[in-house]
Amino acid sequence: MDQTHGHVEPIPGGWRLPGIANLHSHAFQRAMAGLAERQTHPEDSFWTWRETMYAMAARFDPDSLHAVASQLYVEMLEAGYTSVCEFHYLHHAPDGSPYEDRAAMSQAIIAAAREAGIRLTLLPVLYMAGGFDGRALGERQRRFGHDVDGYLRLFSELHALQDGMLRVGCALHSLRAVPQDAMQAVVRSLPGDARIHVHIAEQIGEVQDCLAVRDARPVEWLLDHADVDHRWTLVHATHLTDAEVAGIARSGATVAICPTTEANLGDGLFPLRKYLDAGGAWGIGSDSHISVSPVEELRWLEYGQRLDSRHRNIAVREGSQSVGDTLLHDVVASAGAATGFEGTGDCVVLDALAPQLAGATGSDVVDRWIFSGNRNLVRDVEVGGEVVVGNGLHHDREAIAARYRGVMETLLPGL
Repeated sequence: MDQTHGHVEPIPGGWRLPGIANLHSHAFQRAMAGLAERQTHPEDSFWTWRETMYAMAARFDPDSLHAVASQLYVEMLEAGYTSVCEFHYLHHAPDGSPYEDRAAMSQAIIAAAREAGIRLTLLPVLYMAGGFDGRALGERQRRFGHDVDGYLRLFSELHALQDGMLRVGCALHSLRAVPQDAMQAVVRSLPGDARIHVHIAEQIGEVQDCLAVRDARPVEWLLDHADVDHRWTLVHATHLTDAEVAGIARSGATVAICPTTEANLGDGLFPLRKYLDAGGAWGIGSDSHISVSPVEELRWLEYGQRLDSRHRNIAVREGSQSVGDTLLHDVVASAGAATGFEGTGDCVVLDALAPQLAGATGSDVVDRWIFSGNRNLVRDVEVGGEVVVGNGLHHDREAIAARYRGVMETLLPGL
């Protein structure tokens, strides 16, 4: 199976294709999916949604994080994700005090990934300021925070744990949360294999604040002040000028697009057609996990472009007429640079006996997988040589789900 080019291979009773990398995840937010859909302000936005997120974040400890992340990772595997980049910022106790084991929350994420059997790129987050003006972290943000030395100690401890199923990279939360000197000091200190992810240009308000304080747009500023290359993943990058689109593509960085979360939060639409024309690399993430489905992310990436342009079949690369083939090709091609896992051989098998795939051929099976409905067509999933999903079910789904239900009973009351 040629992963680099997204090759799809017919096998008895199925179609085998490369596993999908989920480039952006906040695992704890799976516990609040569907709980922020009540209007709290006449102009509800990302910033009002964040209040609910902070309230949920304050309830987690290592045990509850492990239970929620395990359940999430089972759902990812059953949907066809075989690796996940965990953008992890719940470092300390809710009052901001460190746990006795300062890596306890990170260890909970690692344990969850190992239990589920998904490849993990753990991205401990550097979070230092409450805004572009450098204000101190608010009370509800204190559990996220580190100074540079503390962050690098945590990173070093976690990086030493790397193995065939674990990579450790760096997440800069955002330009508003990481001062310039801290960003540059941390990036200089990273080993050469470390991937670097950053939230950027997600919201118009963020762009306006960056312009006001730094006299440049976020992506413009980053490209001018950091050696952005293939190791970098820019998360969202929704609000871009044409020059920024070209600059990201030229740099070799990957953009992590999260269509269902960006729609849920009212962020806006990524300029996909311009970015494809510039030759840019991109992948998908499920971010806040209001959906855990690569099919839905890819479908709504394309549908958003259709609604915006009032045309059809937007995501097509030169040399192909198939939207599905382009989408699959691009997410497979970007996975190694964004996750740090190269040439894994991890794969997904679609169920050729599903009615939605009746009569499918190699030229249309990916389009039919993405655009034929909402039934999950993933039959089997193999990661690291192990079959972790068979006949559509994770091998340990019941025990992990039972633990998750018990933890949810403690997390939700009074939210």
